[in-house]
Amino acid sequence: MVPDATFTSYYGRPIVKASPWQADIPAYFFMGGLAGGSSLLAAGADLTGRPGLRRAGRLTAAAALTGSLWALVHDLGKPSRFLNMLRMLKVTSPMSVGTWIVSAYAPLAYLAAAQELPGALPAPLRRPVELAGTPAGLAAALMAPAVASYTGVLLADTATPTWNAARRHLPFLFVASAATAASGMGMLAAPVADAGPARRLGLAAAVADLAINQHLETTMGLAAEPLHDGRAGQLMTAARVLTAAGALGSLLSRRSRVAAVASGIALLGGSACLRFGIFEAGQASARNPKYTVTPQRDRMRAEGRPGA
Repeated sequence: MVPDATFTSYYGRPIVKASPWQADIPAYFFMGGLAGGSSLLAAGADLTGRPGLRRAGRLTAAAALTGSLWALVHDLGKPSRFLNMLRMLKVTSPMSVGTWIVSAYAPLAYLAAAQELPGALPAPLRRPVELAGTPAGLAAALMAPAVASYTGVLLADTATPTWNAARRHLPFLFVASAATAASGMGMLAAPVADAGPARRLGLAAAVADLAINQHLETTMGLAAEPLHDGRAGQLMTAARVLTAAGALGSLLSRRSRVAAVASGIALLGGSACLRFGIFEAGQASARNPKYTVTPQRDRMRAEGRPGA
């Protein structure tokens, strides 16, 4: 009997080149999701008469967006490279579409946040900003799902084995993660009396996050292995524990400021760990040739192709 061939690459070198991205990029993913989720939560608070939650959501969105853009520009090396991406719109490129989404969303989020800080504005601008703040906040909320999800599409559209194998679920997971982060920040920054929608959204988003995460891993096959190993495994475990703890805490935080703060921190931490865990798992899968070769071999065998 001839033993099964061991499939590897030449000299054990990676077949797929790992992304050159550093920690700036998962930070960019996390803060962008936090910004989008916060805009959505702030718009709901505005429509239901919760000024404390509206203020917290709008200011969080503006601050997170600033941090997200800084992380992206830092990774690119200089601001002009971001501006160069706006020279054209390529609908088949998630990076190009995402750049335009963020560029359209940013002025709306900043204008809505400016309405919360009238004292910081020159006198001639206060009235126009007051009139435009609510429409801008609602428009930013309409764009929030795209802001929160396009980074998942961006990862899934690569040849990196773990990211590509999660392509059907990753955008939905990133939206749920964005909602948990925004809810956590809402519970931290808003008065307890105004934070009801943040608590309810946090519970629903945490359940969705955990369910999608579990389903994602069961459908990825071999490419799910890096999600459980090494640094990525530690981050993904921390993400699940913190998200579950935040969901439980949201049930207990209705009257307790301490529980609200603890739950908010847990939800924020779970969302951040998820983004960094997914990132690290993808990088690990690119460095190991078996995650590229073995699935291809299995597909060839299933199709009855010679050489498999």
